Amino acid sequence: MSGATNQPNIVFILADDLGWADLSVYGQTHYQTPHLDALAAGGVRFTQAYANSAVCSATRFGLITGRYQYRLRGGLEEPLVRTAHLHGLPTDHPTLPSLLRDAGYETALIGKWHLGNLPNYGPLKSGYNRFFGNYGGAIDYFTHKPGVGAAVPRDLYEGEVPVERVGYYTQLLADEASSWIGQQSEDKPFFLSLHFTAPHWPWVGPEDEHVSRDLTDIFHYDGGNLHTYAKMVRSLDAAVGQVVQALKAKGIFDNTIVVFTSDNGGERFSKTWPFTGQKTELLEGGIRVPTLLSWPARLKPQVSEQVTITMDWLPTLLSAAGTAPHPDRPSDGENILPVLQAEAPVHERRLFWRYKAQRQRAAREGRFKYLRINQNEFLFDVEDDTLERANLKDKHPEVFARLRRAWEDWNAQFLPITDEVFTHGVTPDIQADRYAPERDRRGM
Repeated sequence: MSGATNQPNIVFILADDLGWADLSVYGQTHYQTPHLDALAAGGVRFTQAYANSAVCSATRFGLITGRYQYRLRGGLEEPLVRTAHLHGLPTDHPTLPSLLRDAGYETALIGKWHLGNLPNYGPLKSGYNRFFGNYGGAIDYFTHKPGVGAAVPRDLYEGEVPVERVGYYTQLLADEASSWIGQQSEDKPFFLSLHFTAPHWPWVGPEDEHVSRDLTDIFHYDGGNLHTYAKMVRSLDAAVGQVVQALKAKGIFDNTIVVFTSDNGGERFSKTWPFTGQKTELLEGGIRVPTLLSWPARLKPQVSEQVTITMDWLPTLLSAAGTAPHPDRPSDGENILPVLQAEAPVHERRLFWRYKAQRQRAAREGRFKYLRINQNEFLFDVEDDTLERANLKDKHPEVFARLRRAWEDWNAQFLPITDEVFTHGVTPDIQADRYAPERDRRGM
């Protein structure tokens, strides 16, 4: 396939809320993820890869545009839920799929969209030729509904038409992706976005249809455990293995770029060691994500220490395809291919984040990270102190002041966070380990 131009095929696999150490190759010891481990062994395993946000839809804006999500109103939402009919990815904005389509690629999204709802927004309006999946942020794995009850419509579509399917959603997506790969022409390269909802809640494994039947709320704080979560991640691993096998069966695996990563850090049952924090938090556990890249035809197996972030994928994949970002919408990310091909050295980056809940701010430069949570400010050496315990702001006041000022300058470029922007955070009433003491009446 794509032999005439030698453009690689591209399969971009995005997990949903997968934690740093949820794969055995990253440190999980309670279960194994053999298919993803094999992808890592034959490709690139990143140790300092970040998500653009600590929540899903915001990162997806960064991925598809190659730019900080705060340039777009929809990208401010944490996540995009209540106003998805009003705010979304503008249909005239150049995107990773539209730029690849213009470079001769067949494009498809199979899985989660979460960048605005019909009729104003959708994958087919933003560069994808084919779509099968869900428009919103989460659906039940068996009912394929974003809520509970007979009156709730399914969020499962073929293009812009609702459809019904039977089966566990992770497996349905693997089957659709494998079938689509098998149908592709030998004369045209393809770009497949395979965006799973796993291991996002609800906490339902592939043999747990009875759990779906008993749910009273899809966002169920009374559900889940480590055993169920393991089943969900193992099913995700098996799905990735099925798709890789489809590429190998077609004889195109070597010249196919396969990327696997997560939209943000893990949630309630994830393993994030040696980090602290989780989804909705700018601690490392909320934004540093497991990331793998396989391209046997061009890249040697390696472990990369290069700091990278979600929005880097647009310029990187476009470069691999022989094209570039749109000049009117230059990427805020960086093409990391020269580093991976040993044509450029591993180098420091300066990256920034913000999150409305708990008024969070973060900046990473070299080994140092500036972090603010509410009014508490920190400076960490995240290479030596992965748990983010030792506050160095008084030991290195010049570094602290520089990063604090750099964050302010960076933030001034973007849309402001207003009262109307929705945010989701983890609070003590729903998760006991996020304990926060109450002040007494004297405010002490």
